[in-house]
Amino acid sequence: MKINELPTPCYVIDEKKMTENLEILSGVQQRTGARILLAQKAFSCWHIYPLIRNFISGTACSGLYEARLGFEDMGMENHVFSAAYRESEIDEIISYCGHIIFNSFSQLDRYRDRVLAAGKKVGLRINPEFSTQEGHEIYDPCSTKSRLGITRKNFRMDDLDGVSGLHFHTLCEQNSDDLERTLDAVEEKFGDILEKMEWINFGGGHHITRADYDIPRLERCIRRMQEKYGLEVFLEPGEAVALNAGYLVTEVLDITENDMPIAILDTSAACHMPDVLEMPYRPPLLDSGEAGEKAYTYRLGSQTCLAGDSIGEYSFDKPLKIGDRLVFGDMAIYSMVKNNTFNGMPLPSIILLQKDGSFRTLREFGYEDFKCRL
Repeated sequence: MKINELPTPCYVIDEKKMTENLEILSGVQQRTGARILLAQKAFSCWHIYPLIRNFISGTACSGLYEARLGFEDMGMENHVFSAAYRESEIDEIISYCGHIIFNSFSQLDRYRDRVLAAGKKVGLRINPEFSTQEGHEIYDPCSTKSRLGITRKNFRMDDLDGVSGLHFHTLCEQNSDDLERTLDAVEEKFGDILEKMEWINFGGGHHITRADYDIPRLERCIRRMQEKYGLEVFLEPGEAVALNAGYLVTEVLDITENDMPIAILDTSAACHMPDVLEMPYRPPLLDSGEAGEKAYTYRLGSQTCLAGDSIGEYSFDKPLKIGDRLVFGDMAIYSMVKNNTFNGMPLPSIILLQKDGSFRTLREFGYEDFKCRL
């Protein structure tokens, strides 16, 4: 199947690139003894779990549905964190997960006995109040008045019965120098508590498979916690598992003009790549350049009625024409898990680009998928 024969819009998962990412993560595990978990909030295409389970230790979950998915389809170690658990769901979550991490002492006091009675491990999420991000407060768990994690001021030293580990998650698409500085803050504020623990979870946001990522520094950070406190170390990368391992293929439906050429595509930032609007984020596009870099510049937009549903301005060597296929990169992460059917937009098919270069359709969607959401 050639790229021009693929249905559009569609997500394409690159098996070869995914495997390369997983081999890097597996190497970190093997050299350090740390355990790496897939953060399903970034990538939860369970069709790929048989591949993923060959390289890492399990899954990390944000609630009941992800917990069940990790338990049933990955079938390995399964950790869960939620800002708060529902009474109607907690027992089922406990049945699926080996580590249950609480965001507050009130939640700990409410559910601790049930977790321990099931033979599962109890953890607390901490907030070291140390921000390493710039300009993305929506993704910064250490921002002012954050609801995520317990600050030292609100930490109860006299209420740790049964608690065996601490969890923090402060990074977003960052390198290991930021992790190193964050560990300094964690030790400064919670070092006396680490001495009482059995494990620590570094959370996610580690761009381990990015070309410039400093893996030796990451491994020093892991060994620091192992050697100084005797802790088992977990990491929960999501993006690193599928970084640059997915594409979004779309077709040019029309070309209009309003101060500049505008190409209308059969995909949508709002529906199929929400981080373009939320971050904001400019996804890479095959054979394109920045606005004005190449001879022909277009604004790329969607069919939807949302005025701001624009993917950005890109330039090309040749004029675009109706029927052209465009291929956006880095579309495996925070795309399939976030997409929606606003305006009745169809959900993109999910297709696997296999190592031999052939394509295999994993999922197709239609009208019933739109209707049944409502």
